[in-house]
Amino acid sequence: MAEWLSGDVVANGIRTHYYRTGGNKPPLVLCHGATDNGLCWTRLAQALEADYDVIMPDARGHGLSEAPEGGYNSEERAKDLAGLIEALRLEKPIVGGHSMGAGTAFYFAALFPDVPRAAILEDPGFRVSSDQAARAEAEARAAQMRQAALERKAMSREALMAQCRADHPDWSDEELGPWADAKLQVSLNFAGSVRSPDRLTWQEALPRITCPTLLITADVEKGAIVTPEIAAEAARIQPLVKVVHISDAGHNVRREQFEAYLRAVRAFLAEI
Repeated sequence: MAEWLSGDVVANGIRTHYYRTGGNKPPLVLCHGATDNGLCWTRLAQALEADYDVIMPDARGHGLSEAPEGGYNSEERAKDLAGLIEALRLEKPIVGGHSMGAGTAFYFAALFPDVPRAAILEDPGFRVSSDQAARAEAEARAAQMRQAALERKAMSREALMAQCRADHPDWSDEELGPWADAKLQVSLNFAGSVRSPDRLTWQEALPRITCPTLLITADVEKGAIVTPEIAAEAARIQPLVKVVHISDAGHNVRREQFEAYLRAVRAFLAEI
């Protein structure tokens, strides 16, 4: 990690910070989840850097990137990602993400179908709800996220790491520091924002994707978002979607079942 690169690009009207393992290897861009940052991918990047140039951007409102007042939906983040990829001159990158970041990678693949070589989606926010219900859910999540962000910002890094260890005893120690740093960095502009709906629903966006796509799901009873029914619908709408279910994990699939997650990712990458 000491040899990793870091830098900034200005694209889509904002400055985006990124980390990069480097080397003349196929590019793999990983987009983190809400309130995380690019370095929350450290463990996976270390596992893949021998074979891939892993690029880990901080999303708008996160890490060391700019935090504008708005633009906090998947389609806008997809445009941020497109600008980053263009600025770094990445050729046919593989794009991946977790949760919010999976939404970023997904909409990027849908809006810019000629750019990515493949996409990896770790428990994206594929839900089935009415517009009214979705708005109410978004408002409730924004209020909860802002309150949680305020409480965490009042804590020390050491206290946050201890809280993370208590809440997630199955996570590797490698996850604790980046998680705590990200919680101290996240902007309240993001944490308190009510996300405007994306122009396209995920069902409408799926047919626009033209690259192989890995959808990683886990156990709903442990907190995963994508249900078996939704995963089946995604594969029906878009046959390019390959679904892999990882048992005994919730929403943070790679953090809770890292080896199984890594096997699934390596197997997919070997096929494309």
